[in-house]
Amino acid sequence: MPAEGICYPQAMTKTLAAVYDGKAFLPEEPLDLQPNTRVRLTVETGTEPKSAEYSFLRVAQTLSLEGPPDWSERIEDYLERD
Repeated sequence: MPAEGICYPQAMTKTLAAVYDGKAFLPEEPLDLQPNTRVRLTVETGTEPKSAEYSFLRVAQTLSLEGPPDWSERIEDYLERD
């Protein structure tokens, strides 16, 4: 049981891809961590991220789609046009 009055930080668990440059692991995406935060690493080599790990939103953002400003609010109207 934690001592009264002592605040323990919330633990974060995240799986991410990184590249080892010979000195440090460089994450392939930003992390919400302060500099010099201690972390525990588990290294798994020889695997590439699975395509299922990418979200639709991430893929859609790379497509540079353009549309009317009310597209999300009136999607049915736009889909029913001939």
